[in-house]
Amino acid sequence: MPNKTFAFKMKLLPGMAEEYQRRHEAIWPELKQLLYDSGIVEYHIFLDKESNTLFAFQKLSGEQNSQELGIHPLVQKWWKYMADIMETHADHSPVSTELIEVFRTP
Repeated sequence: MPNKTFAFKMKLLPGMAEEYQRRHEAIWPELKQLLYDSGIVEYHIFLDKESNTLFAFQKLSGEQNSQELGIHPLVQKWWKYMADIMETHADHSPVSTELIEVFRTP
């Protein structure tokens, strides 16, 4: 049972929405398994087409979220694979901003 949520936003480069979706439809099975094994029991990503902003929302059963998996070689490989279509840091990690929860229903 998830006991924690985590949300953040990232930014796509212009014209990359379809490619981003294509790559995620073919996400590597070993990466999906790593996320699940790390306690990320649900992971949703939404796109605001007007601003190219991605909104990500995770339900966690543990303490770790996807942004904290950057030391794993598989995650680093994924970041490098995605770096040509989104805003990233020099190490290819996505530029992301944690979002603060301000409302929740029971």
